[in-house]
Order: sequence, then C-alpha cells, then structure tokens
Amino acid sequence: MSMQVILAQALLGLNVGVFYAMLSLGLAVIFGLLNIINFAHGALYMLGAFIALIGYSFLEQWFGISIQIGFWASLILVPLLVGLLGVLIERLLLRRLYELDHIYGLLLTFGITLILQGLFSNYFNVSGTPYPGQPESLSGVVNLGFMYFPTYRLFAIVVSLLVCFTTWFFIEHTKLGSRLRAGVENRDLTQAFGLNVPLMITLTFAFGAGLAGLAGVLAAPIYSVSPLMGADLIIVVFAVVVIGGMGSIMGAILSGLALGLIEGLTKVFYPPAASTVIFFLMVLVLLFRPAGLFGKEK
Repeated sequence: MSMQVILAQALLGLNVGVFYAMLSLGLAVIFGLLNIINFAHGALYMLGAFIALIGYSFLEQWFGISIQIGFWASLILVPLLVGLLGVLIERLLLRRLYELDHIYGLLLTFGITLILQGLFSNYFNVSGTPYPGQPESLSGVVNLGFMYFPTYRLFAIVVSLLVCFTTWFFIEHTKLGSRLRAGVENRDLTQAFGLNVPLMITLTFAFGAGLAGLAGVLAAPIYSVSPLMGADLIIVVFAVVVIGGMGSIMGAILSGLALGLIEGLTKVFYPPAASTVIFFLMVLVLLFRPAGLFGKEK
C-alpha cells in the first residue's frame, strides 16, 4: 500500500469528517447549553440541502440567476431560514418540555424528523436528486502533490473547519459565550443580573439548527439531495457526540474529524469494517470512559 494512496484516502476521510464535526457541533451546542437531545438535527441538515436545491431552481427559472450567485446566497440565507425554523420549534414546542424528562424532548424531535421526512418524500425522489452543479469558481481540481483533489471539496473542508473552531472560540472565550454557559448553570441567578435567559436559549437552539442547515448547503453539491440523507447520517453523528462527550464542544469537533479520518483509512486497510468502525469505537468508549473522551465525569 503506497503512502500516496493512504494520504489520498485520509483526505477523503477528512472531507467526510468535517460534516460529522459540524453536525456534531450543532448537537453538542444544543445539548451542552440546553440539555436537549435534538433528534431532528439530521432533518434540519436535509432541509438545508433541499432549500438550497429548491431555491436555486426557483431563482434560475423566475429570475435567471446563475448557480454562481445562487450558491453563495444559499450559504448565507439557508442557515438563517433553518435557524428561524429552530426558533419556532423551540418557542412553540420544546419550551413546554423543559421541566420534564429528557426523553420527552427526544420523542418530540423524533416526531418532527418523521414529519419533515414524510413531507419531502411525497414530492421528491427518495433515491436522491442531484444538485445542478457547483459554482464555476469552485469547479475543477487542485494539485496537492500526492493527488488531484476537487476544488469544491477542499472549499467545504476549509469552510467547515473555520465555522467549527470559530464557534468553539465564541462559546468558550467570549463574554456572550460565558453568559450562555452561566444561564445554563444557574438560570435564576443569571436572570437576577438582568440577562434574558429565555431569549438566549432560543438563539442557541436557532444557532445549532443553522449549523445543520449550513452543513446541508455545503453537502448538496457533493451528495445527492434526498429526504433520507439526514436519517442516514444522524445515527453516526450521535455516535460521534457520544465518543467526544455529550455537550463537549471541542470533543464534538475533534471526534468528528478524527472519526472521519479513521473511517477513510479503514476503507484502505479493511473496507468491510468502514461502516461499523465508528460504532465499535463508541462501544469501547462507553465501556472505559462513559462520559466520552472530552466529557466531564460526574
């Protein structure tokens, strides 16, 4: 096995890992700050991809706007739209369940997932609809020395890494991030200092939903846009979050990237195990460190 093949497969694994990291990050933000297990995260990822697909078709048909403009607009607008849906979900539904056991929030978000999947399955091909194409500025390949790598995939890696580590820095090292964490630790005391904790909770859930929407936009030109694309990914992402540590922001990022690399390299050395290696690692982590690699033992 040549080193060139190993490096190439590792880079392809990293391409998958950044999507694991971004989706895991959104889950970790919501759970770590709100203690909500958001099973609808995969559906929001799917919704982001479909909004990008439908939006491009609409803009091209009615306004003649090229994919070059439509894609860049989607990167900004789609996370905002999915985040707005997150506001509605949190305000109208989840807010009623905060005093109840976590299982009720899990069941509610699972129901939202089934509704969204059912709606899109009625109108779109379950096997997947290809995105019309990539912006011309991101087409072609880049010579990395050991392989030619698609420019768009490299763009997706860079953007995802920037978003992930910027989010971590914002939550862990800014004043607003410290206020969010304080509101979770002691809501009454934080409100006594004049902070609007319910608004902070709503915005946090919206931000986590927006991350899922952004991941969907970035994934649309790479994978077929399908009503089941979120369902196929969310179980793996939950495994990533468990391995990193429920609620650990940095754990979600690093575990997502590392597991994408491991999955990619497994395809080189033992392909039959590529689809199960993450779950095997999850079992080991739960056996020897139940809180996760970066989680805090209680």
